[in-house]
Amino acid sequence: MRTGHRPAWRRPQSRAARIAVPLAIPMALGLTLGAVLAFTGGPSSTTIQQSVDAGATQQSVDAGATQQSVDAGATATPSTSAPPAASAIASGAAASPAATASPAATASPAATASPAATATAPAAAAATTANVSCDIIVPANPLTARGLATPFRLTGPDGMTPAASGCTMANFANLGAFVQATILNPATGALSVYEPLVITRGTRPAARPVVPTLPAGAVVTIDFGFNGTNLTQVGANGQALQEGRCVNGTNGSIFGQVSFCNGTQFFQAAARAGAQGKLTIPALGTSDGMACPSTRSFQLIDQDPSDNVTTAYLLTGNGRTAQFNAANAAAMPGAQKINNGSDNLLLDAFVDPTLGCTPMEAPDLSQPGTMGTSQALDELSAAKGQTAPIALVPENDEMVLVNNAFSATKTNLYRSNVGQPAINNANNQADSPANFCQNMVNIQTPFLANNQKALATDTSPVPGTGSNLLTFMANRLNMSFTNLNCQNFGLKNPVTVTLDGNGAATAATFNTTPQQATAAAAGGAAGAAGGAAGAAGGAAGAAPAPGQRMARHHHTLMDPSGM
Repeated sequence: MRTGHRPAWRRPQSRAARIAVPLAIPMALGLTLGAVLAFTGGPSSTTIQQSVDAGATQQSVDAGATQQSVDAGATATPSTSAPPAASAIASGAAASPAATASPAATASPAATASPAATATAPAAAAATTANVSCDIIVPANPLTARGLATPFRLTGPDGMTPAASGCTMANFANLGAFVQATILNPATGALSVYEPLVITRGTRPAARPVVPTLPAGAVVTIDFGFNGTNLTQVGANGQALQEGRCVNGTNGSIFGQVSFCNGTQFFQAAARAGAQGKLTIPALGTSDGMACPSTRSFQLIDQDPSDNVTTAYLLTGNGRTAQFNAANAAAMPGAQKINNGSDNLLLDAFVDPTLGCTPMEAPDLSQPGTMGTSQALDELSAAKGQTAPIALVPENDEMVLVNNAFSATKTNLYRSNVGQPAINNANNQADSPANFCQNMVNIQTPFLANNQKALATDTSPVPGTGSNLLTFMANRLNMSFTNLNCQNFGLKNPVTVTLDGNGAATAATFNTTPQQATAAAAGGAAGAAGGAAGAAGGAAGAAPAPGQRMARHHHTLMDPSGM
């Protein structure tokens, strides 16, 4: 429950209506960019800031002025891995101004932030308040070095232009897309990461992407993240998605924000390399005698675990993007560092450093000479080190629902692309919809309560959600409880947050009394049987249209609170 001011960001009865509040911010304030999720600050900052750009004019360094446009303006012949998501229209709602970010935590390397770029046309501003869906054009042969170095292109759904739909990287806070690759050398077990560049269709990169050197026989997985609601993969040609073994969801029901290329094959190859003694995964480590959390820890997860990426880009004042590395940051000192809010970023850049833990890293081929994190690395680390109970993607995660009902098929497809085991009776003891809720309540609540002192001293990833890392995570847990419908399993929300006038949590209290889910057996049976309707686990509101999820603006807050 929440106390204090009006319940900003409270989940309305219809999930589709949830996008209205964050998307109303730019409308209410008359801005072209609303709440901005961005890495900002000086040479060592990592704050994900909700900022409001009043329209500053920013000069940019165009490091790619002589480069020919990747997109010559030809219309792509779409080859989608799922039907394109329809555009959702937000209902009108009032919103409070975004909060100002507090001092940043440490990260390296980093560029000096500048105000967010504004949209170039009123039509684009209007589009960003309504449309929550975009397409991303996947280049040919995406698993090769050349394919990875070819920019992925963000564009509007159903033939809409970037400008008309708001699907531009300048509008990254609402509809930005991010791509991340993790590479395995099957001969040696060596791992590396690479961040393919996403540009707005019709623009050129602000700097030429680094072409990675891949080992012979490299096994590559590509993860996609999105700051809107529905991102649909479209092949640059008729073979691109098949060449990449790309997965957007099940037929007629995409995951939504996330998608994958070659994920299942990558984790299978990693398992073989591990069994052969070639791949060594470092231990999670300890903090004050306790194991460090992972992306499969109930101490950390939210309503949709294992989603989105840790990729960052540089954004110039004219809306062009470049890979984030030292050379580009030096060449473009006024560029803004932008990111995809994610559970992985929360762990790697905030929780781990606060607790004295270290995320798994590998050489970053897009930032030569540096180490980097990735979604896949976090999953490998969790698979190796997380002890029971292990948090796996549950069937009441909104990304794996089909027509608002549980789907074992879709859940298993998602799990396989992040290296998680399929649903079975054994893991349902922890991860059936009811048991997932119970474990989240009984494990994360005391974790936050016991670590209040440390978490309260660190920066909030999204100041509009919580005033520090503790209140942010408390508000996130509070929201996740509601959005997973945990109350339908006889559980009570264990977190009470006090909100300020902007809807940000400024204080939290925790009820650490263990609770028992009354519908655990029913939830587990529904999952094991293949996920029939499952009324208790289904969300309130109308079913999504084919090819799209229930609309919600996940990352202006971080799902639901902005990450």
